[in-house]
Amino acid sequence: MKSLETLFENFLWSSRLVVLTAVLSSLLASLAMFYMATVDAFYMVSHLSHYADSAMDATARTALHAETVTHIVEIVDGYLLATVLLIFALGLYELFISEIDAAEGAETSSSVLLIKSLDDLKARLAKVILMILIVKFFEHTVSMHFETPLDLLYMAGGIALIGLALYLSHAGDGKGH
Repeated sequence: MKSLETLFENFLWSSRLVVLTAVLSSLLASLAMFYMATVDAFYMVSHLSHYADSAMDATARTALHAETVTHIVEIVDGYLLATVLLIFALGLYELFISEIDAAEGAETSSSVLLIKSLDDLKARLAKVILMILIVKFFEHTVSMHFETPLDLLYMAGGIALIGLALYLSHAGDGKGH
């Protein structure tokens, strides 16, 4: 009976390796997002050569400016999503498979990438997701057309809520004042 229990426990312990599928998938998705955001950045910069054209009228320049700012926000959003996926992959690996020895001893390793518990992983992901939401809010704010003073008040309320969310996320770390 003891050998059956040992066999089952070994199988149970080895079953954690199924997490490697999530680690590899998240890593591949992260690399894909980094690639897409980089390609978007390259094409966005290549389209800016027309911005200095003296033949361009003010309306077209303003439209190109607004479009460029929107693209920049989308690029930042892509990089943030890629970062979330990377942190998720590294966190799952550290929690379920093994500590990453290269990260533990490296002087350049970031404390963001060292995950010690599931709550630690959730907290780090929540902060990056909060940043993605802030970037999305900014993206919508840039393209917003204010028709009434109430629209402006709604935007101000959104900014105040973002400030509160940032304050609370830092206060939860013990870094708030």
